[in-house]
Amino acid sequence: MATTFGARSAHDAERRFFFVLSTVMSLCIVAGFALNLALGRSTFAVPLVYHLHAVVFFGWVALFMAQAFLIDRNNVHLHRRLGMVAFAWVPLMVVMGIVMSITVMRRTGGPFFFDQNQFLFSNPLHLLCFAGLTYWALKVRRHAGWHRRLLIGGYAVLTGPGLGRLIPLPLAIPHAWHLMLLAIMMFPVAGMIHDKIRKGRVHPAWFWSVGVVLLAQVAADIIAYSPLGIALTEQLLAGTPGSARPMEAFLPPGFAM
Repeated sequence: MATTFGARSAHDAERRFFFVLSTVMSLCIVAGFALNLALGRSTFAVPLVYHLHAVVFFGWVALFMAQAFLIDRNNVHLHRRLGMVAFAWVPLMVVMGIVMSITVMRRTGGPFFFDQNQFLFSNPLHLLCFAGLTYWALKVRRHAGWHRRLLIGGYAVLTGPGLGRLIPLPLAIPHAWHLMLLAIMMFPVAGMIHDKIRKGRVHPAWFWSVGVVLLAQVAADIIAYSPLGIALTEQLLAGTPGSARPMEAFLPPGFAM
C-alpha cells in the first residue's frame, strides 16, 4: 500500500512539475508580446496575415495550456480527446510561421538585431523541429515520460518570439540569435535537472529535444552563410522595403533601449 501511494505521489508530482513548467513558458511568450505592445513597439495596425498568425500561434498556446491543466487535474479522457486537435494545428503553425517570417522580412527587413539570412533560414528549420518533436510526442502518447518531455522540447522552440522580446538582444549583436537559442534551451535543461534530482538520471527524450534543435541550427547557419543562402536572401528581398537595411545585424541610428 505504501509503495503504491509513493508511486502515485511521485506521478502526481511529475504532472505538477510539467504543468508549472508549461505555465512559465506560456507566460514568457505572452509577456514578451504584451511588453512590446505596452512600450509601443508593436501595433494592431498591421496586414491581415499578422492577425491570422496571432490567432494560430496563441491558439496553440491556449491548447497547450489547456492540455497541461487537464492532465494535471487527471482528466485523461478529455486530455486525449482534445489532443486530437493538435494533429491538424501543427501544420497550421508551420505554414503560418513561415509565411509570417517571409512577410516580416519583405515588409520591414526583419528584426534589426538578427542577420537577415540567419533569420530567414533558422525560422523554418526551428518550426520543423517543433513539428517533428510534437508529432513524435503524439505518436508515443501512451508512453507518458517520452510524451511530456518531447512536447516540452517542441514548445520550447515557440518561446523564442516571446523571450526575444524580453531579452535585450540588440546588446548581443552579432550573437543575438544564438543567445536567444540558449535562452529557449533553459526549459529542457530545467527538465533535465528535475529528472536528475527526482529520478537520479536524465530521460533520453531531453537529449533528443535539445540535440534536434541544436543540429537544426547548425544546418541553418551553414545554409544561411553559404553563397547560396546569401543569394536566396537577396533574391527574396529584392525590390521590397526589407532590402533597404543591411543584411547583417545592426543598430539603427539613434537607437536606445
